[in-house]
Formats: sequence, structure tokens, C-alpha cells
Amino acid sequence: MTVLEQPGSSRNKSSLAGPPPAWRPRVDPAPLLPDAAPYRLLGTDAAGRLDSGLLTRLYAQLVRGRRYNAQATALTRQGRLAVYPSSTGQEACEVAAALALEERDWLFPSYRDTLAAVARGLDPVQALTLLRGDWHNGYDPHEHRIAPLCTPLATQLPHAVGLAHAARLKGDDVVALAMVGDGGTSEGDFHEALNFAALWQAPVVFLVQNNGFAISVPLAKQTAAPSLAHKAVGYGMPGRLVDGNDAPAVHEVLTEAVERARGGGGPTLVEAVTYRIEAHTNADDATRYRADSEVETWRAHDPIALLERELEARRLLTEEFVGATRDGAEQMAADLRERMNADPVLDPMDLFNHVFAEQTSQLREQAEQLRAELAAEAAGHTEDAAGTDGSAEEARP
Repeated sequence: MTVLEQPGSSRNKSSLAGPPPAWRPRVDPAPLLPDAAPYRLLGTDAAGRLDSGLLTRLYAQLVRGRRYNAQATALTRQGRLAVYPSSTGQEACEVAAALALEERDWLFPSYRDTLAAVARGLDPVQALTLLRGDWHNGYDPHEHRIAPLCTPLATQLPHAVGLAHAARLKGDDVVALAMVGDGGTSEGDFHEALNFAALWQAPVVFLVQNNGFAISVPLAKQTAAPSLAHKAVGYGMPGRLVDGNDAPAVHEVLTEAVERARGGGGPTLVEAVTYRIEAHTNADDATRYRADSEVETWRAHDPIALLERELEARRLLTEEFVGATRDGAEQMAADLRERMNADPVLDPMDLFNHVFAEQTSQLREQAEQLRAELAAEAAGHTEDAAGTDGSAEEARP
């Protein structure tokens, strides 16, 4: 027997039989629910309203992105990159994310989203510097408004919320778009970010690229939710489910979410259903946890092929256009290859730069220790060189 069931209790009244009014939802959950199936445009009657200029722009970026992925993968096999998490098969998500933003907006990528950064205008070499292991990040985040590539899962999401909330408080017309994989949705940072974003109505868009696996763990072993987009409802924001290989559909959904955020409508969670064609990274053997037949099934739903069908139907896939697009992609790959094959000039003291705005006492102490070690090493090399030269002089007749 509970307190409410005690005889004569003032609480045991029919008018108070249910929970108090505070339980009631703050908003109607129905409009927040995602569609039952991923939203599509290509191959539907709605494709006819798509702008031809947008389609050709998306296609050029997809072809360039595919070539970028292939070249980066080759550089890894040649030892020029320490690791590369390919986004082959996911190019539609990457490109659409970059093109949906205005110049003043911010992109918060994960480690697999170097293509999104390149599509936004970042130098491909700078985008790969972190994965090469040469330097902290490889680029100035403020130049293109691209946050540092995030290797820890989902930690960039609270940062995106913080930046977007701060921008709104300052009166800046800025939207943050944060990208994360399906594996990242199992991290606490993901849930904390969504909760704060909804409470503050921050102008931020969360793009989840559901590529089927968190390394070797399939989505079914991560969540029992109907879709990842459904998770939005629990935090009080709209969830959108879209075909992640349908480039114009992803672009449309993200553009609408960005405009909604900019207009004061708050955050949106977008789940793009796509597939990781290649392994998690060059250190992964994907054949241990998925069948080749599954990969081939998704190859039939390739984002480039899907868009080519629409362009062919409109007679926009001309030899001249295709040739120019491929030539541009090859030129980008050749430039990337040449520059990545050159050994960079590195300064070990850069280890202590760009960590904090003001160095901590520990960093200053470590910097002085390294400076002393470098000086001692340089002095040792000088003495060795002098000794070698002296011996050579004595040995001459």
C-alpha cells in the first residue's frame, strides 16, 4: 500500500488520482516525429521540381569527393597517411552538409568528415594533416569556420551547441551544423548536446550519418529505437529521416533545418541512412563482420549513380560536362598526391602552440624541457661533426 492508498489520505481523491499537471508535455510530440520511411527525391515525381544548377553542382562535388577518397586511401597504403577513415558511399551526406551552410555558419566535423571540410573550401592537404600525424589540426578553424576534426566520438556536439548558443546571445546570425556517426549516438555527449540544444533553442543542426556500423558493431546492437531520428522527440526537437545517398534530398532536409534554426525555430536532428562501402579505416578488416553481398547491394544504391540517372533524364550529363568534372577531380588528386609526397618541415615546439589561449604552467615547463633537449641534441651533432672533420684533416697526406 502506497501513501496515496492510505485510508483517509487527503491525497486519495478522485480529482488527484493521476499525476499533477507538471507531467504534461511542453510541446505536442506529433510534429516532432520523423517520417516512417527515409525521405527521397531522386526517382520520385518530386524530382522534377529540383533546380538543374543545384543538381550539376552536387554531381561535380560528388565526383570530386569520390576521387578525393580514393586518393587519400592510396596515400595511406603508400605510408603518407597514418590512417584514413574513408567516406566512400557517404559522399552525398558530406557534400550536402557543406553546401547547406552559409559562409558565416560553422561546421563541426568528425574524423570521417574531411570531405565535408574540403567541400566547404578547405585545402585537401590541410584537411589530411591531422591524419598524417604532422601537426595539431592542420588548418585555422576561423578561416573557413570549420571546427577541428574530432577523433573522440561525439565530443564536438556540445561544442557546436555552445558556439551556436553563444552566437545567438551575441546577436550573430550563425548556425552550427554538427556531424556524427551512428556509433556516436551511443555516447553521453550526444544526449547532453541534444538536451541543452533543445532547452536553449540553440541554432544548431545535428546530422547523424547512419552508415550501419560503429566499426564492427551493427546499429541493431546499439539501439532498440525505431530510428535514430526518433531520439529527437525525447529532447523536444524535430527528427528527420532521409535517404543519405540521395544528395538533393539530404541537401533539402539540411537546408530546411538550417533555415529553421536561423529563424529561431531551434535545433533539428537529421538521420541520413547511408552505408560505409570501405572499411572503418585502413586498420580494419570489414570482411570479419559483414558479407560482400551486403556491400554489393549498397553499391547499387550509389549516390553518384542515383544522381546520374536524373541528369541523364534531363540531358544534362553531356560528354563535355562529365569530362570537365572528371578532369577537375583528377587535377585535385594530382595536386594532393604531389604535395603529400613532399616531406613537411616541422618545428617540435609547435606541440605547445594552439592548445590553450594562454599556456598553463605545466605546458611552459614541458616546453622548456623540450627546448633544452633540442639544444643539447643540436650541440651534440655539432661536436660530432667537428670531430669527424678533424679526423679527416689529420688523415690527409
